[in-house]
Amino acid sequence: MNQHPGILGKKLGMTQFFDEKGEVVRCTVVHAGCVVVAKRTQEKDGYSALVLGLGERKEKHTNKPLAGIYKKAGQTPKRLLKEIRLPAEEVAKYEVGEKVAVDKVFKVGQFVDAQGRTRGRGFTGVMRRWSFAGGVGSHGTHEYFRHGGSIGTNMTPGRTLPGLKMPGHYGDETVTILNLKIAKLIPEDDLVLVEGGIPGAKNTIITLRGAVKKRGGVKA
Repeated sequence: MNQHPGILGKKLGMTQFFDEKGEVVRCTVVHAGCVVVAKRTQEKDGYSALVLGLGERKEKHTNKPLAGIYKKAGQTPKRLLKEIRLPAEEVAKYEVGEKVAVDKVFKVGQFVDAQGRTRGRGFTGVMRRWSFAGGVGSHGTHEYFRHGGSIGTNMTPGRTLPGLKMPGHYGDETVTILNLKIAKLIPEDDLVLVEGGIPGAKNTIITLRGAVKKRGGVKA
């Protein structure tokens, strides 16, 4: 489990800028600004974590149990709530109601893992969904150009095995991209510029956390 510090943010889109070498850096812009709504501690809850809130929600659209949590924290209702597991020493650095500053969590050059929800593409065939080659286009073939081919055997085992790649709902799933680099931080606007692409359309909720498979987390 990734227990590196991180943030919640909204994907604003993509842009580019020139670095000190004059090279173009293509990056995704993530707007952070999440707030600590509650804390989980080892003594009380059996684990340590921060409960982060992002965006604003109207009070009339907030149910009473959630409204009580926000009132206790002294916060206005948030559109999104999410827990991120952290070591106890990291949780102790934050207070309830504190805004998570991007420059407190990340630094330029650090590697991060970005998680988002991909675009939904509806019901698709095997060629688009699984990159199948399709059937042959000659030797009398007709009506099977984009089919997946055989899906099982005749006698043994005499059934279609589970997990077979077939047509179906494509996209609209949670995807994590590992080892993306922080290209730029703009703390005054709560913006994080991440080199490369991040899953999801504009306004998708993104979770950015320190890379779990990079030692040190900063490029040498």
